[in-house]
Amino acid sequence: MALTHARITPRRSSARGHADHGWLDSYHTFSFASYHDPAFTSFGSLRVLNEDRVAPRKGFPTHSHSDAEIFSYILSGELTHRDSMVAKGQEGQQGESFYRMKRGDVQFTTGGKGIAHSEQNESAHWVHFLQIWATPWARALTPRYHTRTFPDAAKRAGFVPILSPLAAGPGASTAEEAAARPSITDTIPIHADLVMGAGLIGAGERFEWVVGGQKAAASGQETVVRKKKGRRVYVHLAMTKGGKARVRLDGREGVELREGDGAFVEGVAAGDGLGVESVGEEEAEVVVLDSD
Repeated sequence: MALTHARITPRRSSARGHADHGWLDSYHTFSFASYHDPAFTSFGSLRVLNEDRVAPRKGFPTHSHSDAEIFSYILSGELTHRDSMVAKGQEGQQGESFYRMKRGDVQFTTGGKGIAHSEQNESAHWVHFLQIWATPWARALTPRYHTRTFPDAAKRAGFVPILSPLAAGPGASTAEEAAARPSITDTIPIHADLVMGAGLIGAGERFEWVVGGQKAAASGQETVVRKKKGRRVYVHLAMTKGGKARVRLDGREGVELREGDGAFVEGVAAGDGLGVESVGEEEAEVVVLDSD
């Protein structure tokens, strides 16, 4: 069923900010670094959506973050996350402080009071990933890392939830923070009223994103977000198929996205179903960021 009450505004790839530093080729959906457009500074809690490619043996040296929720979604290649306290060559087994991310992996950082890490492409091939930032619901949180793998097979069956709000909410105790239980099982918890999902939609197929996310309940389903009305959903089509992937939103002929395009969906409520149909020649990799 079409969402006749929703307002959908495309954000064309060609209109995004773009910076090519040779070793880094980056497209900015929102204002970032030297790119600033007052019309595109945030969307709900969503603050940054960059589509990045980093050359072999290059990357982001140790840098600090605070009061931001930051996550990397790997599209292809390999990206090594290393906390500043972990010396190169002395990493030991992969864990929260050190992880070589590959396709399907998501690495998540709560900057909180302050944290320092590096992200380096230590492989012989380019890495392609989305870097996304959200504004947390509280400042000076305890810094924390999470890494989780989301297989392609599940994404080909429907939208897979990636992030969901910390179940304990803004008033979480120290113990609840340490437990880090997400609102949706098998997702990464985020300190924001935001749900992220991803899907690989085959040509001619249609997926539906339920606004507000869903978790199993004793009777049917219930959404997990706090803000139920007036939600803001951003849909992004990653640049993975050389321009051969396209999607149509809500069945609307005028809302067809090509690779690198996105769309702002406003005026929707928790429980609404947003249809995403793949109308190109190739499978479409779609990321949904469902915010307050």
